[in-house]
Amino acid sequence: MSRPAPVILSFRRTFALLILLVVLPSAGLSGFGVVAIINERAAVEKRLEAAWRGTLADLSAEVPRALSSGRLEQWGDRLAFVLPDEQELSDPEGTFHVENGLVRTKDPQLAEALAALVPEAASLPTVPTVFSLATNGRTVMVAAERQGATVRGVRLSNIALDALLSDKAQGRATSEPVRFTLLPVPRDASSEGGLVNRLMSEVAQARQNALGPPVLAERVLSAPLQDFRLVVLPLGEDPVASASTRNRVVYGVLLGLFYLTLTFGVGYTARVLYREARLSRMKTDFVSLVSHELRTPLTSIRMFIETLALGRLKDPAQQQEVLDLLTKETERLSDLIERVLDWARIESGRKVYQRESLPVTNVVDVAVAAFRTQRHGDGMEFTVKVDDNLPHVEVDRVAVAGALLNLLQNAYKYSGPTNRRIALRAQRDGGYVNLSVEDNGVGIARKDRKRIFERFYRVDNLLTRKTEGSGLGLAISKRIVDAHGGRITVKSEPGQGSCFTLQLPVTRE
Repeated sequence: MSRPAPVILSFRRTFALLILLVVLPSAGLSGFGVVAIINERAAVEKRLEAAWRGTLADLSAEVPRALSSGRLEQWGDRLAFVLPDEQELSDPEGTFHVENGLVRTKDPQLAEALAALVPEAASLPTVPTVFSLATNGRTVMVAAERQGATVRGVRLSNIALDALLSDKAQGRATSEPVRFTLLPVPRDASSEGGLVNRLMSEVAQARQNALGPPVLAERVLSAPLQDFRLVVLPLGEDPVASASTRNRVVYGVLLGLFYLTLTFGVGYTARVLYREARLSRMKTDFVSLVSHELRTPLTSIRMFIETLALGRLKDPAQQQEVLDLLTKETERLSDLIERVLDWARIESGRKVYQRESLPVTNVVDVAVAAFRTQRHGDGMEFTVKVDDNLPHVEVDRVAVAGALLNLLQNAYKYSGPTNRRIALRAQRDGGYVNLSVEDNGVGIARKDRKRIFERFYRVDNLLTRKTEGSGLGLAISKRIVDAHGGRITVKSEPGQGSCFTLQLPVTRE
């Protein structure tokens, strides 16, 4: 039973696998990044609240302790609540008395809030006590004491309480300028007054959140001050907004850089994979082509040798013809092997050029002589024109002549079987000497012009498929010219022939 052939991943499958393993996890990671950006404000608020938790806990214990040490004093016609350091916390207009179920005060709103105190007046302690009252959306903090059947007290001033908090907060290290204050605890108005009151309460709360300073952290005071909360408010720019905006910008930039890097990486990897796949295919074609090119002369040589060894040819003229064919096939085989070895030396960096300053005619004569020898007796029109007084060039004569010979051989191969015309021209062009080889062959399409100098690449048409070659000639010529500081160019149109030009820099005087 035959075993199935191993499956080799194609370029498309490899690229699809790359997308699956890289892009999809990256998209998930990006999704988490987007969620983090959206929720950044809430995260900053939680971090700030955690940072202020300890300070608020200390202050929420110190403030009630300081208030419990205060005393009520009669100052003329009003009461005052004074701390041991003589700091007054009371509101001058907030004095009240509760007697026989009646509340006497100058402030009608305070009287409304104290109405809840009347039933419990008899249970109040006889020492000054500070507590909070909340009724009908109004919250106050009062200090009161019972004297027999009468309760006297005073409302505490919000300004004085803020000053007390400021004194208590002094000396505590803070990362940004803030102030501490006491605010009423928001009450749920859903059960008070029906839908209208509920909507009005929500509108008022939204308006307060929009217009008022943002609360960085808060802590509800313990009883009997449970209707107030100790909050931290920023003095300058909202640190939550600035921190969240800054972090969002950083996250956005990092996310953009991530996508840019990912796109570049995927694109570059895809390009490398494509080039490697194409190169692998070209190498496979090259091995097949070289194997065929080696097999053909070897088969011919073997056949000619067997013919001579068996003594089948008696005529000396026929024997000489076979010997000439043997020489031609041997040269063809040697040239192919030398070209492959030369490319290997160039690719590995072991190619050494023996440069010398010499006339251009020396290079042209070597290439032309080798070309005429190889194509001796072939029907073609071959012209050579070298301008007079051309400057010297500093080149490796053998290497550059070999590059020029490659162009001449290509011009011969691709000029068709009949009516071949090849022209070699040497002329000066500024700081260069141009060696141009022009033919009347099939020409080269625009899409193939940039790729014909790649290794193993051959233009795919009917003539090239019938023509021997390794796909290394132009690649070797380009490497040789580049190594001498020159360049190789081509001008061609399909059906109108081609003109290849070697541009060699002139020797500096």
